[in-house]
Amino acid sequence: MATTKKEKKMANEGAMNEETTIPPAAEDKVQSGTSHARQAAEDFKSAAGAVADEYRGKAEDMWNDARYRVRTFQEDGEQYVRDNPTKAVFTALGIGFVLGLIFRR
Repeated sequence: MATTKKEKKMANEGAMNEETTIPPAAEDKVQSGTSHARQAAEDFKSAAGAVADEYRGKAEDMWNDARYRVRTFQEDGEQYVRDNPTKAVFTALGIGFVLGLIFRR
């Protein structure tokens, strides 16, 4: 009866699977390790979520502050132009003239 290498390999693997059994203590340790890893992952997830929420709040505060400052700067500029229209027009003309000279070259 001739058998191929593949058949011999499969027979050997089947024999090893029948011979090897996992001790109950090892199975308990695997279950314990798995549950510990899951708990650690959950703890890490909740801690990361808390830190993300904290930084999200800080970013929103900074964004709102920046928007307020820009809006205030714009309103102050508009008010200055209303109070000093001649000075604002001549300033704009001077800046335009200088920029024209610079970009002309």
